[in-house]
Amino acid sequence: MLNTGHKILKDAKIVRVTLLHNEDAGDGDMPDGEMLCELIRGAGHEVLYHPCSEAGWAAALEPPADVIAVAGGDGTVGRVAKRLIGRNTPVAPLPYGTANNISKTLGLMDLTLDEIVSGWSHARRITFDVGIATGPWGSRYFFEGAGVGLFARTIQVADENKTLKSLDDAEAKIAYALMMLRERLARCAPHTLKLKLDGRDVSGDYVLFEAMNMEFVGPNLYLAPDVRPADGLLDVVLVTPAERDVLQESLETWQEGELEEHNLPARRAGRIELEWSGFDVHIDDEAWPGDGEKPSAPAQIELTVERNALAFLGAAPR
Repeated sequence: MLNTGHKILKDAKIVRVTLLHNEDAGDGDMPDGEMLCELIRGAGHEVLYHPCSEAGWAAALEPPADVIAVAGGDGTVGRVAKRLIGRNTPVAPLPYGTANNISKTLGLMDLTLDEIVSGWSHARRITFDVGIATGPWGSRYFFEGAGVGLFARTIQVADENKTLKSLDDAEAKIAYALMMLRERLARCAPHTLKLKLDGRDVSGDYVLFEAMNMEFVGPNLYLAPDVRPADGLLDVVLVTPAERDVLQESLETWQEGELEEHNLPARRAGRIELEWSGFDVHIDDEAWPGDGEKPSAPAQIELTVERNALAFLGAAPR
């Protein structure tokens, strides 16, 4: 359960809803754009609809709105939310993706779309910090996490995996991706990282380093069960070669759909300094360096936090 304080929007009048919809997300059983608009109007709201596939979708965020609803996966929700940082308009995810880490963190996955939409007027408004990753790529926001090691190494392999691409069912995709991670963990060589957490040197050999802003990252990796979304800190997970078996056991339970907390040491930091020496990095679901990028090493990477950057609508209290 998300560990956070929150505001309840009791009897708040949510009239104007802007809906951004990724038409390629979800399977054939998910409502299309027209059905989503009918659902929102049926809850008593006005709706301005815009598909994310069309050029100029960001212009749909300019008219005044009480809520920005986003029907899509984590990539779509994150892309829209980055445009709303610093604004007071809450983001209301409608989970259409595969992992739906943001929606899982907000407690939305046990609800139907009808329940989510009808609950907006009395939903939890949850203020979130946003991570900032600064490095040779410039500066990028991240909502879930950034890291090095097992997951970062696996992203590009997963993107090219034919079996994973052929799976339509979201649960099957997650289970297969976790299986890939388990197989790769057994042979994943550690990185020697020069690393500081708020000035404290924690350099060492690690098979996984993750700086988390939400409970989940990637294929529902449940790495930050005690995350506090507005405390100005990132939850840091460091897995040494000696702790490989602990992570392996956790991956197995997550693959079976059981959200058991891992037994790895918990750390928190507001400023993380990392010397890059050529290894793969991920920022949310994007791998760096990308194809054709050949940055010079060594280089400095810094992970920090922008406080109270935006708000999400979570599940309404029952």
